[in-house]
Amino acid sequence: MPHRDALESARARDLDLVEVAPNADPPVCRMMDYGKFLYEQAKKERKARKAHRAEVKEIRLRPKTGEHDVAFKVRDARRFLNDGLKVKVRVRFRGREITYPELGREMLNRIAEELGEVSEIEQAPRMEGRSMLMILSPK
Repeated sequence: MPHRDALESARARDLDLVEVAPNADPPVCRMMDYGKFLYEQAKKERKARKAHRAEVKEIRLRPKTGEHDVAFKVRDARRFLNDGLKVKVRVRFRGREITYPELGREMLNRIAEELGEVSEIEQAPRMEGRSMLMILSPK
């Protein structure tokens, strides 16, 4: 349909003529309410952004946490990762424990190694105040 006829037809129906595929030969246009179209697009984008917000579960440990307790926490972390959630593993230092940050780093590396088949390290272990944390994301 010629451009002029399409414009007249769109105006008669109280709609806008919107170019959909400008690179096509001939260019493709559609009659629509452009304001409503923009509103629907913005609504879809907001919904998509809300849906992609990943929940982060946190596991807290101390340098003196026993092996059985660590294994229990690792099992929980594995469950979270299999559900598609990110896991933040935090080792909190109290009192003079802060003078031995290598204990916390060893613990976090061991946990990352145990969860290696279901996760990848998103953020390597680093100190943040009186705690050391690492973030794991599902593969």
